[in-house]
Amino acid sequence: MGQLFRFAVMQARCCAFAVALLGGLAVSRVLPELPVARYDLVLVYGILLTLGARAMGWESRRDTLVIAACHVVGLLFELVKVRLGSWSYPEEAVTKIAGVPLYGGFLYAAVASYVCRAWHLFELRFTGYRAAATAVVAAAVYINFFTHHWLPDLRWPLAAAMVGVTAGAWVGFTVGRSRYRMPLAVSFVLIGFFLWVAENAATYVGAWSYPHQLEGWQPVALGKFGAWALLISVTFVLAERLKGAEAPESRAAG
Repeated sequence: MGQLFRFAVMQARCCAFAVALLGGLAVSRVLPELPVARYDLVLVYGILLTLGARAMGWESRRDTLVIAACHVVGLLFELVKVRLGSWSYPEEAVTKIAGVPLYGGFLYAAVASYVCRAWHLFELRFTGYRAAATAVVAAAVYINFFTHHWLPDLRWPLAAAMVGVTAGAWVGFTVGRSRYRMPLAVSFVLIGFFLWVAENAATYVGAWSYPHQLEGWQPVALGKFGAWALLISVTFVLAERLKGAEAPESRAAG
């Protein structure tokens, strides 16, 4: 029980950026009417939060690069998916491009922040990891989330491919003085589930809205759990590639 408590505390520390961002979104929804649009305020808040995280030593320089890359990749994802009607940002804002407020990238940056913090705090190490094969499948996963609007959806074949390329890959992590390990694919599934839970909270506070939520909030479809379990592989591959050259002393940061 003691180890489980330590594990929960460490996970909470990993989620600090995401929780702070979600908290800011929640507060922004109950603010009195202001001359500045809510989405614009959240963008400023996200920038300040990022600077604060860097100043407090939550992230190394390499972490900041990973988070910035995920912000850009996520914003591109948003621009395409919003244009295709998968979800929307119904409120007005000055900092909206093609219907997407620029703060939207911070939602993906929060996921990257979690991965980077976990990398340090849990002292993550990998065995049996096939970097090139996993990167190819992760890239195909990312592309499929665009192309399935016109071509057959390959989500299930890609999920099977991800299980295949990560077979025998283990992630080792430290809790207290003990080392544990789990299959890498299982970690993707677990993170995907909690991202689905976080997505429900985010849509509840108006971060964005799916078509079925425009007339009032409803839970996010359970199928999005599987989508997040696949998408987390993209964040992981980016982190692994960009953090691979990180100096040993930087890896101990955080």
